[in-house]
Amino acid sequence: MSSAKCSWLLLKVFLLAPLICPLHAISHVLPRNGTCHDTCGSVPLKFPFGSGFGCGHPAFARYIKCSSGNLQFSTGTGVYIVSSIDYSSNSLVLSDPFMSTCASMQNSGSFRLDRASPFSLAAEDMFVLLGCSTTSPLFDQNEDLCDTGSGLRVCRGLYSCKGVTGIGLEPNAPISTCCVYYPPIALGPDYGLDLPKLQCSSYTSLYGFGGDEGDPMKWQFGISLQYNDSYNTESCKNCEASGGLCGFAGLDQSFACICRNGLNTTTNCYGRGYAWSGTWNPYIQTKITVA
Repeated sequence: MSSAKCSWLLLKVFLLAPLICPLHAISHVLPRNGTCHDTCGSVPLKFPFGSGFGCGHPAFARYIKCSSGNLQFSTGTGVYIVSSIDYSSNSLVLSDPFMSTCASMQNSGSFRLDRASPFSLAAEDMFVLLGCSTTSPLFDQNEDLCDTGSGLRVCRGLYSCKGVTGIGLEPNAPISTCCVYYPPIALGPDYGLDLPKLQCSSYTSLYGFGGDEGDPMKWQFGISLQYNDSYNTESCKNCEASGGLCGFAGLDQSFACICRNGLNTTTNCYGRGYAWSGTWNPYIQTKITVA
């Protein structure tokens, strides 16, 4: 079909099915990029998360943003990469570039969550402190901070890794400098890790064993967080149903429905912007005038 015939078709009718006209014939009608995006790299973005300021919920926007194709999580101790989000369980996994794994161990920074944030450590998180001084407060017998049951097997597994040479140990070194603990044991005022205070060289976090507890190379390294999912509203659901993305605007950070053409509305995108489907084929909801 020619571009002229396609324009005539757009002028005469409302289309409720994907257009069969060539994409180049309608590219001047439908903007291809809005101010907010529904993906960041390979990570799908849904409310309450957003790709940048003004996108998603304001309580999350201060912690989550998309930068150079990476979804980043910021807290007082640094910037971490969000490697995945599971919307069915309201959880996400962080990757700390300075955290140790079986393949590579190194001196780590500390980790702490803002107490006022909508995030909390997931129940399956297992934190392992490595290369700790024998005088560390972790080993205070009156505190009972370290898991001396299954935690010992985890320490032995990690200390069998060649990566321990990165923190000055030999493979299969004595595990007396290793400590495993589970949330919600609090270390510090904000339930965080303060490695200098704990006299440890490094830390790692596990959220699963990858189906093989005996092979630390298969273990799932990362920090799993739960997030509060009580922010969704009927206004947001109505916005998403119209093809918009939920966000906020103004000094009062009031709700805004952000349409594909970048227009902000207080309700939805029907009659205001362009709704879209899961593919590039657009759905037209408003009459289009062609010059």
